[in-house]
Amino acid sequence: MAPEKIIIDTDPGVDDILALLLALSASKDEIELLLISLTFGNIDVESCLKNAVSLFHVLEKELAWRKANGRPLGYEALRNHKPVVAVGASQPLDEQLLMADYFHGVDGLGGVHQKAPHFTPEELFRHLFHSPSADSTKIPPDAPTPLPNETLFTPSSSPAHLEILSQLKSNPPHIVTIVAVGPLTNLALAAAHDPETFLLAKEVVIMSGTIDMEGNITPMAEFNAYADAVAASRVFALTSPSPKSTLPPCKSLKAYPENLSSKLNLTIFPLDITTMHLLNEAEFKAITGDLQANGSPLAQWAEVFIYATFRKMESLYAAAAGESAKRVQDVDISLHDPLCVWYMITKHASEWKAVKGRDIRVDATGQWTRGMYVVDRRTRKKPTLEEMQAAGEEEVEGDCDAWLHPLMGNRVNQMVESPYRDTFGGEMLKRIFL
Repeated sequence: MAPEKIIIDTDPGVDDILALLLALSASKDEIELLLISLTFGNIDVESCLKNAVSLFHVLEKELAWRKANGRPLGYEALRNHKPVVAVGASQPLDEQLLMADYFHGVDGLGGVHQKAPHFTPEELFRHLFHSPSADSTKIPPDAPTPLPNETLFTPSSSPAHLEILSQLKSNPPHIVTIVAVGPLTNLALAAAHDPETFLLAKEVVIMSGTIDMEGNITPMAEFNAYADAVAASRVFALTSPSPKSTLPPCKSLKAYPENLSSKLNLTIFPLDITTMHLLNEAEFKAITGDLQANGSPLAQWAEVFIYATFRKMESLYAAAAGESAKRVQDVDISLHDPLCVWYMITKHASEWKAVKGRDIRVDATGQWTRGMYVVDRRTRKKPTLEEMQAAGEEEVEGDCDAWLHPLMGNRVNQMVESPYRDTFGGEMLKRIFL
């Protein structure tokens, strides 16, 4: 069976790094990671690049340590195919920039570059990448450092949205899946630049939004959806038989062409499902403790930012309980982003359940509801096109914004059930660290 060819669009914070490690540690028959496209999100895009390059630096050390100690190398997907890394959007399309450095720290990884500087490479090769803030990172032309031949990634000088389109063009149609676990700005830029090429994606899988749970950045919104609600709404519009029916106002990008050849196959993983897939602190200690003691670079590096996240969650639990000074036992981290990659590895399992074709729209302009995933909770029956034509109607009476019109609105697949709720955390750790 051929591996799933994927692009991961990401803003590498803690769970993004775990998602990347899970993809790279897959077998060569499970995943072929073509591209890692970077976007602002939890942190600024330059810090995202630093974290991504550091990830590969640590993996080089880890593979050398495993070989020297007679351990299985693992990481077949990485050793079989060197992914491209491209730098993308530094800010949202039309909105105020928001980052979540209050949670994961200013570097997105709990201060790992200061706490464990020996795991951060001296050379980040910024001169080999397109950079939205090139003036601040430009390296003098007389002092470029070439990328070592043994480095595990290929830098791209193209902006991420163009690199996404390039990967879609260079592979057969409907073969490449885009897994987006940050704000959707890069995807919106790619779709605006060349919508027909963007629609060559087999599927777009995103960690974004919330349907029936409270938000994690506002009462109504999840962070990725809020960080660039215009971009999310534009990507969602491509799932509609009539994209203009849900396209938001956007000063920076033009509308899509009137007639597109196909609709986007979009699957969302909202907080409703991702929050329930957990990594437990005791489980993390049990699997990685001896590896840290025995010198595993990956286990030692990950320990810094994973434990920083456990401590952050502990403080949130304690504050919620009014016990700020008391140690909270048995802390968990939700595996939001890794779950999307796990779906790509295990999507053959019939127990994955999705509600298909839901009309889910993203509020891009609301003062209090920006980034909210809006669904129609009314019990009115949506007429078929044949019923509307027989009645000689173009609109459904009393239906504002065409929620009940059979040719209007979005068609989004919402993942609602996984077979791995109780086992995913441990399985992920074993794949990444053992």
